[in-house]
Amino acid sequence: MRLRYFRAVLSAFLLLTSQFLVGEAQAQAPKTWSSSEILLGLKKLNVLGSALYVAAHPDDENTRLIAYLANGRLVETGYLSCTRGDGGQNLIGPELREGLGVIRTQELLAARRIDGGRQFFTRANDFGFSKTPEETFTIWDKEQVLADMVWVIRQRRPDVMITRFPPDARAGHGHHTASAMLAIEAFSAAADPKRFPEQLQYVQPWQARRLLWNTGSFFVKAGEDMSQYLKLDAGGYNPLLGQSYGEIAARSRSQHRSQGFGSSAQRGEALEYFQPLKGDKATTDLFEGVDMTWNRVPGGAAVGKLVDEVIRKYDPANPSASVAGLLKVRTALQKLKEESSNYWFSEKQTSLDQLIQASLGLHLAATVSEPNVALGQTIKINREALNTSDIHITWHRDVYKSDGQAATGELPKGKVVSDPVDFEVPLATSISQPFWLTSPGTIGMYRIDLTGIKTVQGFGFGKHQWTIQELIGKPDNPASISVWNECLILAPGMKESQTLRFEVPVQYKSTDPVEGEKYRPLTVVPPVMVNVGGHAYVFADNQPKTIPVTLRAGKAGVKGTLALNLPKGWTAEPASIPFELGAKDAEQTVQFRVQPDAGAAEGKSELRAVATVDGQAYSRGYQTIAYTHIPTQTLFPEAVAPLVKLDLRRKGQEIGYLMGAGDEVPDALRQIGYTVTLLKPEDLTEPNLRRFDAVVLGVRAYNTLDRLKTLQPTLLKYVEQGGNLVVQYVVNRGTVLPQIGPYPLTLSTDRVTVENAPVTFLNPTQPLLNTPNKITSKDFEGWVQEQGLYYPSQWDPKYQTVLSSNDPGEKAKESAILVADYGKGHYIYTGLSLFRELPAGVPGAYRILTNMVSLGK
Repeated sequence: MRLRYFRAVLSAFLLLTSQFLVGEAQAQAPKTWSSSEILLGLKKLNVLGSALYVAAHPDDENTRLIAYLANGRLVETGYLSCTRGDGGQNLIGPELREGLGVIRTQELLAARRIDGGRQFFTRANDFGFSKTPEETFTIWDKEQVLADMVWVIRQRRPDVMITRFPPDARAGHGHHTASAMLAIEAFSAAADPKRFPEQLQYVQPWQARRLLWNTGSFFVKAGEDMSQYLKLDAGGYNPLLGQSYGEIAARSRSQHRSQGFGSSAQRGEALEYFQPLKGDKATTDLFEGVDMTWNRVPGGAAVGKLVDEVIRKYDPANPSASVAGLLKVRTALQKLKEESSNYWFSEKQTSLDQLIQASLGLHLAATVSEPNVALGQTIKINREALNTSDIHITWHRDVYKSDGQAATGELPKGKVVSDPVDFEVPLATSISQPFWLTSPGTIGMYRIDLTGIKTVQGFGFGKHQWTIQELIGKPDNPASISVWNECLILAPGMKESQTLRFEVPVQYKSTDPVEGEKYRPLTVVPPVMVNVGGHAYVFADNQPKTIPVTLRAGKAGVKGTLALNLPKGWTAEPASIPFELGAKDAEQTVQFRVQPDAGAAEGKSELRAVATVDGQAYSRGYQTIAYTHIPTQTLFPEAVAPLVKLDLRRKGQEIGYLMGAGDEVPDALRQIGYTVTLLKPEDLTEPNLRRFDAVVLGVRAYNTLDRLKTLQPTLLKYVEQGGNLVVQYVVNRGTVLPQIGPYPLTLSTDRVTVENAPVTFLNPTQPLLNTPNKITSKDFEGWVQEQGLYYPSQWDPKYQTVLSSNDPGEKAKESAILVADYGKGHYIYTGLSLFRELPAGVPGAYRILTNMVSLGK
């Protein structure tokens, strides 16, 4: 009886947030505030203004302007990125698509923690480079993206909206132009109650004062008179932060490491220019005509005076002396909130409570000693509290007396109070999969799919229902489990204490011998996870292949059976395999021999690995994404892999592969039977290179490997002596040397974005099109995201062109593949997006790559 009672009581204190709840995961050490940061927060408490910056991708935002608005003008500043950047390239690792989108989401959140902004998204999927907004809107669901933008506007109620890009071709990317066009439409739609009326049960229509385009020298013509535009200096210095806004912006922008956007700090004057797009025109200031004081709230003037008094008396050597005044502000704010409803109450209430906690020096934490917990399992949570002030604080703890009333305990100054508790994760909890990845979407849109309404309960808050609508715009999952701390605070001179409630995410805390104390989100996992080894499995004949499947235990003592679901015409031996994993996090790799039968269809299909435990099927894997600049992320991808049956012949055997920014092409080469040796720059010696039938350079090698400046002659000597060098795409800016080929060629941003654009063979007798495989137009069917990128715009006549294609309405581009004879060997540059097509199991990509590495054999 006592155990059941204890669990019921404890569940009232622990708020299971899972993927369906709203908020940002605080996957880092608990925040500590300096005295100057507290003073900055107090000043911001008296500014009631809001701005929303709108663009298309991570890295599009103007971090200097965001830093200036959030910390200089002290307005609530948000960045709305239409996409999560899923369609880009990755400079720091192999993750693409969904994994890259998760990385860039976290990079944006890291940037906002530095520059003081807040982050929002729509459900649009970055499907890759788009040349026109018309193309973009054929892939994005325009009405849905517009609805998401309107929702964020109605939630955040910005006084001023700002776009990064113009609503025309000058934006240089279809997504860029589309983001500006959507912002213009959303500016009016957000104020129209007839537009998206389903949102109005949560929010009210909102009309921003003005919409402006944040223009600059990269958009205007040389010599254009900029005096016609509204301008401001965003390069000032913030003495409370000890940095200029340019310095803050550089640290913020440098979080975009997956894009290689490390930035140098800019100091001194930095003029920003703005062109009006809609709404009231401003002549002197962005917030011209906007009352940003408490006078904009009926009866709010008294609150503003109380805040002014706190600021006037603030003692940076004793921030806790301000707590009594802040509690008076809180009382006045609560009274206003009871009398009427206003957006600014909830905004300032949250900020006020944070400032009270910071002024108290009140440390609250909830940590666990292991990084994950399975559904239905019990985990020990260590709650910890520390009061560094002289103010009396009573902490409600998870211990109850026999009469059912919560026992309370004082938090003495300077003494850490710990309260370990055991908590059982209910089976109804959702695993910690990013909420936008729980259900399959389309090429252009993510889908948020909840079965009904999820209801949760937290201490003192009763029940709250979270719906799909409330997830729109959110950047991330909250912590999987949070603890509510109820603190009664009695400040000197006050007759009665006030009750504040603080949500603390439960995190895994560890100590790294190099990096020291580290935090990461506590992850809720299924009882068993299933990872299919490799990405695509290619069958160039009917011979069987061994496919490894790794099982990982989410809890101890999990057992069941594992099987492969295969398409018609394929068989696996054995049909199923029993397993038993004794320890939590234990792994077991089993192997199936998979073979196409005579009736198996040519082309691409799919296999799925399924583990069955207690009659329940599990077919999600386990993937961690770990980089030092973002919190470790955990994904649960579907346990599927492409099966590719194709007619393929190859020549040669030994391939040397020099990685660039990171890709999965070496695994693809192994799948078709090549022996692949991963090379380091120091391996590029003439004797070592002679043993390879071909040497392949990974994507962006000439952008990322500085030593290629001096090793280029060695590579060309290898070609001259009879070698075959294949260079995959190189970004036209930031190459480590001006010339990457044996003869002149000029890299550009040219590309073909339509994946299945028709291809013309310019030289049908070229060996690359004929040996050892006959390449036909069929080999360019079923491509994903884009056909190719960073094609050369000019090249020496010694290079032979092989094929041409183009996007609709454009001239043909003939440099997707350039091949040159050099001495006794061959040099190939290709902008074809093989790095995307091969992991996706596109049959033609394997045949084209095989011909490239077989050239001259």
